[in-house]
Amino acid sequence: MTSIYRPTEAIRLLKPSLRLPYVRPRQTVSKAAVFSTSHPSHATHSSTSNTPNSQPRKHITVASDDGRIRWADLSTSEKATRTTQQSFNLAIVAVGIALTGAVTYLLYTEVFSSDSKTSHFNRATDTIRLSPACTKLLGPGPQIKSYGEPSWSRWARNRIVASSIETDRWGTEHLHMKFYVEGPLNQGVVHVHMTKKPSQDEFVYRTLAVDVKGHQRIYLENAEEGAEKKSAPKIFGARWW
Repeated sequence: MTSIYRPTEAIRLLKPSLRLPYVRPRQTVSKAAVFSTSHPSHATHSSTSNTPNSQPRKHITVASDDGRIRWADLSTSEKATRTTQQSFNLAIVAVGIALTGAVTYLLYTEVFSSDSKTSHFNRATDTIRLSPACTKLLGPGPQIKSYGEPSWSRWARNRIVASSIETDRWGTEHLHMKFYVEGPLNQGVVHVHMTKKPSQDEFVYRTLAVDVKGHQRIYLENAEEGAEKKSAPKIFGARWW
């Protein structure tokens, strides 16, 4: 039995064997595209960061100048303003240094120096506390207190010690001091007279005396009495040699 040739069926049977495998096309990116993609963003970033501030800066004054703006960027008036400010600050520093030096000098001469009034006051007090004649009238030495003139102010803790320094015509300095002592038994008034000649480096006692009411004056130092004993005797009320 002869079969009938049918071209349509033959083509349908051969079509699967003739089909080529599908290859996905490779996506290629040109160098120009890569360059054009990355470069604009970089350029945009750099241009953004380098964009100057369009707002004008404020004019500086003596109160607002903090020194951040360079000297070359200042105008003539602003330079004058900064100069004025720096001169004012320098003057304040100079005044502070001068006041500090003055206070230091006063503290040294009045308190810390061995030749200060405070040192003489403390030494005289120690001498009184160690004197048997003073402790007999005032009380035990450690219980004896010394202080200056009484003050009208209730808030004043320190009492000022009355003192004066004068220089005679021979150049000798005379220090006079007066203060008070008080013990468990009694009270007293202290009189101090010290001198310093031009050839001497420190004051020496002329008189250190304590007056206690109802008792004879106690002399702890009395150079004037010694000088009178060494002086020549008087004849008819006058010294002849």
